[in-house]
Amino acid sequence: MPYISVKTTAAVSGEKEKAIKEKLARAMEKNLGKGESWLMISFEDNMRVWFKGDNSAPAAMVEISIFGHASAGAYGAMTADVCGILSDELSVPGDRVYVKYGECQNWGWNGGNF
Repeated sequence: MPYISVKTTAAVSGEKEKAIKEKLARAMEKNLGKGESWLMISFEDNMRVWFKGDNSAPAAMVEISIFGHASAGAYGAMTADVCGILSDELSVPGDRVYVKYGECQNWGWNGGNF
């Protein structure tokens, strides 16, 4: 039951959104063992973001929530992949990306909880 929220200053076309979604899904499977069949991803683009006192360069905030727990190493590998994906697809440099992780023990779906 992973959820990824991508907020960025960059414009995200439908084509780019699909490419990013596919790459994030592969990264989730590889690094955190969470398959795309339960993955939810949202995008907010063209945001106004100030980072390090500067709003003249692309930036992104990515929040990843998972049901359960993962290791620090898995999170590190996921962060590397997220930064690489956003750099490749949206030209957002890795040093202008924050990735925040949240672990949840109670996750609801379809009128019940896991």
